[in-house]
Amino acid sequence: MHQKVSAKSKIMTLVAGLFLSAGVFAAEPANVVKPDLAKGEALYNSGDLKRGIAACMGCHGANGVSGGGAYPKLAGQHAAYTVKQLKDYKAGKDRPNAVMSAFASMLTDEDMLNVAAYLEKQAPGNGTAKNKASIELGQKIYRGGIPSKNVAACAGCHAPNGVGIPAQYPRLAGQWAEYTEAQLVAYRSGERKNSVQMTGVASRMSDAEIKAVSDYIAGLR
Repeated sequence: MHQKVSAKSKIMTLVAGLFLSAGVFAAEPANVVKPDLAKGEALYNSGDLKRGIAACMGCHGANGVSGGGAYPKLAGQHAAYTVKQLKDYKAGKDRPNAVMSAFASMLTDEDMLNVAAYLEKQAPGNGTAKNKASIELGQKIYRGGIPSKNVAACAGCHAPNGVGIPAQYPRLAGQWAEYTEAQLVAYRSGERKNSVQMTGVASRMSDAEIKAVSDYIAGLR
């Protein structure tokens, strides 16, 4: 015998069909690659001799906290940002660096994801602002920008405490002042070109302003 289908049942069936066709109940894509923290840790600390890849910690320090401003602190940095920088180094166009380009050229996308994910989980290295004479200027620039030069406040993108916004803007808090200063100068000169926004900001800043805000950033936490 055929059972009668109520109007309500017909409506529910139609709605379910529409949701399914729209992909509302679609499963997570099968090709999503999840990072392997153990592999990231091994590659960071020991490298991969078979592929000629040196350990990252040789320059960037144990757990991503480097020993000086020649090399940036990587601990606690958003994984998506680290991956982007490695890919930019590998491309060798908008962020030229002979050492990093050679290193990144040997990494697969999976390697980059694993190392970046490992670093994101490490405790950030704290720093301190050292120049008392410029701390007020640095704070003003970071929090309020330089209105007369159309320089936006750093806090607007990198957050008041410098932790940044995942996948969009990097963590800056505690970074070596020397490293931050060098990057701002590189943006200003056009040597580093992988952020149109930062090139515009840095192009309107003086040496004193760059130095002051870089020192202030080092003390954020």
